Amino acid sequence: MCGIVGYIGNREAYPIVIQGLKRLEYRGYDSAGVALFDGTQLKVCKTKGKVADLEKLATTEISTNGSIAIGHTRWATHGVPNDINAHPHYSNSGDLVIIHNGIIENYDALRKELTSRGYTFKSDTDTEVLINLIEDVKKKENVKLGKAVQIALNQVIGAYAIAVFDKNKPDEIVIARLGSPLAVGIGENEFFIASDASPFLEYTKNAVYLEDEEMAIIRLGKAIKVRKIKDDSLVVPYVQELQMNLEQIEKGGYPHFMLKEIFEQPNAIKDTYRGRLLVKEGIIRMAGIDDNLERFLNANRIIIVACGTSWHAGLVAEYIFEDLARIPVEVEYASEFRYRNPVITDKDVVIAISQSGETADTLAAIKLAKSHGAFVFGVCNVVGSSIARETHAGAYTHAGPEIGVASTKAFTTQITVLTLIALKLAKNKGSISKSDFHYHLQELELIPEKVTKALQSDEHIKTVADIYKNAKNCLYLGRGYNFPVALEGALKLKEISYIHAEGYPAAEMKHGPIALIDEQMPIVVIATKKGHYEKVVSNIEEIRARKGKIIGIVTEGDTNVKQLADHVIEVPETLESLSPLLTTIPLQLLSYHIAVMLGKNVDQPRNLAKSVTVE
Repeated sequence: MCGIVGYIGNREAYPIVIQGLKRLEYRGYDSAGVALFDGTQLKVCKTKGKVADLEKLATTEISTNGSIAIGHTRWATHGVPNDINAHPHYSNSGDLVIIHNGIIENYDALRKELTSRGYTFKSDTDTEVLINLIEDVKKKENVKLGKAVQIALNQVIGAYAIAVFDKNKPDEIVIARLGSPLAVGIGENEFFIASDASPFLEYTKNAVYLEDEEMAIIRLGKAIKVRKIKDDSLVVPYVQELQMNLEQIEKGGYPHFMLKEIFEQPNAIKDTYRGRLLVKEGIIRMAGIDDNLERFLNANRIIIVACGTSWHAGLVAEYIFEDLARIPVEVEYASEFRYRNPVITDKDVVIAISQSGETADTLAAIKLAKSHGAFVFGVCNVVGSSIARETHAGAYTHAGPEIGVASTKAFTTQITVLTLIALKLAKNKGSISKSDFHYHLQELELIPEKVTKALQSDEHIKTVADIYKNAKNCLYLGRGYNFPVALEGALKLKEISYIHAEGYPAAEMKHGPIALIDEQMPIVVIATKKGHYEKVVSNIEEIRARKGKIIGIVTEGDTNVKQLADHVIEVPETLESLSPLLTTIPLQLLSYHIAVMLGKNVDQPRNLAKSVTVE
């Protein structure tokens, strides 16, 4: 969840670390801190709040010169967000300092043991326990820092990405990971450390990504040395060239990353199907499916595991797979899947979906599925992420970096990939006619152009947002393929505006939620012409009879709903199975504009973080 940045080299470290922390604030922004060494003195500055607050404090509290530094932006797990619990954390001697992303699950037992040996603790964090454990090992075993880190980590249970520095050895930083990502940028006699590559893109394109249960000693003037934590064996580091560029992680003139990413969706969807969707040839080319086609075609069922927005994409996929490919599908919250002793066999295919590829609950579900012999296929956005490495095969969405905490283009590109898979399987199973298959390909190719058209309603949506920005509750209704879109629309509103919202199947409204409807309640109804249209119109009539305020998401040219609804937002016509790619667009914009009008921090909503690397 948290963001880690470090630098060791010949440049001034502080500006690099601060800029890096700003780029990683999507990972957590409860508090922030930095530790610098100027050749004689270790300086630590940390504070509750955002990186901007740290920056203001650091200029008055410490001198910021020095060519080695580590920095951290936090999403709180153990201990409330305050100055004391903010990272970095010292050991009792003041010699060692650490930053940490993850959770040490046995921290309480370790804390009690260390307390009995005379250690004291200033914070409520598991991280302060870890740094004192490292110090204790270093003293007792009389070993160097790297060895002390290795021994200590073999005693902890949990997940971590850490960077540790010893002020008595100011030419090295020791790092390690288990379950939380960590990258090392390799420059000319300089190294960059970060939770992802964005903090060092302008300095180097060469990066090493640590694998789980690996640690590295980064020392000036030496090559990076990577070892296995469990058995101390040396690992030859794989240096890869980064494909990301700086423009992708900047706002590009938009006021917020979220708005930029909403408007990037036409290109993101196109990038997702580019090279895979070959309309003229009438084929879909996906190596991860082609190489494992029999596993999919012979599967008893497909189980989709995911969290949050990715779970909603999985629900859309359930309709697509069962409708087109006629394969039974179950969609599971990854966070529940591993704890309910699920029935999994080697005849099952598990599809794991995650934007970051680092979602801890989804990774745990993958490991459980593999242990039962299931074939596991990953759908994620981040190349080289943990899910990409843990799964048997997979497909990247190629959405580009998504910085806004509330997912937008991740959702539509995940649906795009899953649609391609379903169509490919349907063709190979013979469950779709040749003409129908080709029609689906043609329509999917047109989706980016239709999303562009849907985005042209932005000003109208802003007007609607202004009317309902002070609502206390909101209901989202949809049927069939658009029921998951209703769930996603409600989630977006909750995430960034903090207005209570619920998504429901439209037919379920009369089984409870109808009791909430009055003249103060806005109800967003997805009522496109393809799929259960007459039934949804009946639901709108029921809402109107109870004086609810109706916002209809309709197909271009619709007149029926226009007569019943208080407001309509049009989207272009497409196939029912592809409609979620269009109907979600106005819901994203509606949530965005309401949140902006309420003065909320759209890109960094309270209590949330982008990459959920803790369970």
